[in-house]
Amino acid sequence: MIIIQPSGGLCNRMRVINSGWQLARWRQEKLLVLWNCNAELNCPFGALFRPVTEFQITDIHSVADLRKLFYQKTARTYLTNETLLAHRNPDGCLDPAYAGSLKKNIYIFTWESFYPSEDYHLFVPTEGLQKRIDEMTSRFGPFCVGVHIRRTDNQPAIGKSSTDAFLASMKRELSVNPDTMFYLATDDFEEEKRLRETFPDRILSNQTRCLRRDSKEGMQDALLDLYSLAATKKIIGSYFSSFTDIAADMQKIPLIIAGEEADQRK
Repeated sequence: MIIIQPSGGLCNRMRVINSGWQLARWRQEKLLVLWNCNAELNCPFGALFRPVTEFQITDIHSVADLRKLFYQKTARTYLTNETLLAHRNPDGCLDPAYAGSLKKNIYIFTWESFYPSEDYHLFVPTEGLQKRIDEMTSRFGPFCVGVHIRRTDNQPAIGKSSTDAFLASMKRELSVNPDTMFYLATDDFEEEKRLRETFPDRILSNQTRCLRRDSKEGMQDALLDLYSLAATKKIIGSYFSSFTDIAADMQKIPLIIAGEEADQRK
């Protein structure tokens, strides 16, 4: 059996689970996911996604959970970020010889992907969340561009993808298609205020969203943002953000990183 404890926020966990599922299929083993409800993501898997059949999900609420400790203590192989990165090939895949040499049972604790994501069919929003997503995306019109502005504690995103860089990218989109609408996902209400002032009647968002990731409501609103971004035609996103990357990757839509366009024109 492969036991995986994905760490970090929503998108980090999704890509880790996707990687674990691919490793389990390749090794022809069962996969168990320990979903830790903590300050980074305090919401059960089942409050976000419909039940899965490909693997087993167990919600835990503490690193001292007895089930978690049992699996850790009985594992013959324990993998962390450092180990996975040391044996990950340039193509993003775990080295086959190394993966094949691992002894059962395998315990993996990581926020890193170790296989490129094939698709996201493992993750189907709950019926209630899907209804909210459908209601939001029905307002997009013929051409809607997603905008993901990551702020708070993400210093690389703040430094590289400035507000001015987002504004410049959005103005370029409007110059090409004056009817463009924008779906905005951001953890900073001041950023939203500035964008609404700059682009009146062009900004769509979940204006009543909760930004607390340590609450079920906050994580459900984050999922709404993620799947709404993925339903746009293109995304203008933040540098060094898994949320930006996964939103674009889910439906393989074009991605622009705010701030990188300016670098390319220099």
